[in-house]
Amino acid sequence: MTLSTIDFVIVVAYVIALITIATMVSREEAGHEKNSQDFFLASNSLPWWAVGASLIAANISAEQIIGMSGSGFVVGLAIASYEWMAAATLLIVGYFFLPVFLKHKIYSMPQFLQKRFDKRVKYVMSVFWLGLYTFVNLTAILWLGATAIATLTGFPIVYGMIALAVFAVAYSIYGGLKAVALTDIIQVVLLIFGGFLITWLALDRVSDGAGPVAGFGVLLDQAPGKFDMILSKDNPEYMNLPGIGVLIGGMWMMNLSYWGFNQYIIQRALAAKSIKEAQKGILFAGFLKMLTPLIIVVPGIAAFVLAQDATSGFSVARPDSAYPSLMALAPVGIRGLIFAALIAAIVSSLGSMMNSISTIFTLDVFRPLKPGVESEQTLVKVGRIASVTALIIACLVAKPLLGNFPQAFQYIQEFTGFFTPGICAIFILGVCWKGATGNGALLAALGSFVFSILMKLLMPEVPFMDRVLYVFIACCLIILALGFFEKNHVQEGAIELREVDFTTSTGYLIGSGVLVAILILLYTIFW
Repeated sequence: MTLSTIDFVIVVAYVIALITIATMVSREEAGHEKNSQDFFLASNSLPWWAVGASLIAANISAEQIIGMSGSGFVVGLAIASYEWMAAATLLIVGYFFLPVFLKHKIYSMPQFLQKRFDKRVKYVMSVFWLGLYTFVNLTAILWLGATAIATLTGFPIVYGMIALAVFAVAYSIYGGLKAVALTDIIQVVLLIFGGFLITWLALDRVSDGAGPVAGFGVLLDQAPGKFDMILSKDNPEYMNLPGIGVLIGGMWMMNLSYWGFNQYIIQRALAAKSIKEAQKGILFAGFLKMLTPLIIVVPGIAAFVLAQDATSGFSVARPDSAYPSLMALAPVGIRGLIFAALIAAIVSSLGSMMNSISTIFTLDVFRPLKPGVESEQTLVKVGRIASVTALIIACLVAKPLLGNFPQAFQYIQEFTGFFTPGICAIFILGVCWKGATGNGALLAALGSFVFSILMKLLMPEVPFMDRVLYVFIACCLIILALGFFEKNHVQEGAIELREVDFTTSTGYLIGSGVLVAILILLYTIFW
């Protein structure tokens, strides 16, 4: 299947419009030359709607749309726990961790680690994050995005990755975070609109034209097992989503690490005008997260039902092809809009990831190692070079790393799960306990990987999510033990929580209550 001329015109118009808007919003006032504060933190000028929209646009990319839809095809609604529990996690981050970061004027997570512990911890974790963003996140976004393009257009995957990379550079390299964040509201509107169109079309096809409500009823009737949020032990996917352990175990570590201690995500909140604007943006993002299973996971379940029906004429080569195959159902013109929405998700995440890589490399690695470099323009230039270099590397290694995985989303989660427990232990105890030391943090970072590998090899029967929880507990014990052993060590960077203002607006508290009530209702219905 190929896109029509009208579809291509719509996509090209979107590309041109986005680059134009990104360039316009990135312009500086006459006489002001873009500096590192402008490029990496958008001059701390982001309003709440830009923070919330940018959080979601950065999060929802090819790895989410294509990968999670593929997992919906295989697992069902249970994979939506990553989305719905993320909403609750955002509330915790907004109420507790974000005030601490903003109180200490943090621009990056490695910088926080240096302030709280020492340079060793900062450099070790900087290298880790740069490697993770380049070899896991960027590669996944490029590969899955190019896979979708290939499914829809027949365009070779390699050329698709190159096209996406060039578009991302053109859209974000000049303006930095400001260009990415202020255009993300456009991306999110297009993404949600395109997502709902796909869901509508898929459910309508399932019901033979009777409409999406009837189609959802067909899904419940023909694939009831796909709507179990809590998987039983006899479910073949239990090792990835271990029943009640998802609600009380490692999922919290996965989400806290991603939404609270991940430069790629938290950078938007750090660039907000104020703590109140950041919290409103986080709450906005939380409500948007409630919608994402409807536009990502449900289409995957619909693709499963259609593929089981020999008379439907619908087939899926592999789980990660489910969403692109559904896009082919859209009529001419609408297909172009949906394709543009997918491109929007991909390039937004690419731009966000590139900016995070440039921030960490330039401000946490390059500048400290080159103390003589004072020019703001030099720092911006280095940041641009770093982000483009990472993008080129990701293009080169994407196929060898991801080409043979049927469910790329689960691969990404398990790989990051080797390091997530240590990251959570370091940040949580670093914020909450004054006795945590740099040596403890370093051993926890190392122990996270070592313990995870050992458990995977020696205890393969332990589900991945449970392993994350057990390793997190072990890492916390390491930090606690070293802290007590080094009881005479002066912790100059210890966080004084009494000095942090944790008060929130009434609106934030009410919105949080509504969000939690919706979550409880959803898990009650689909238990």
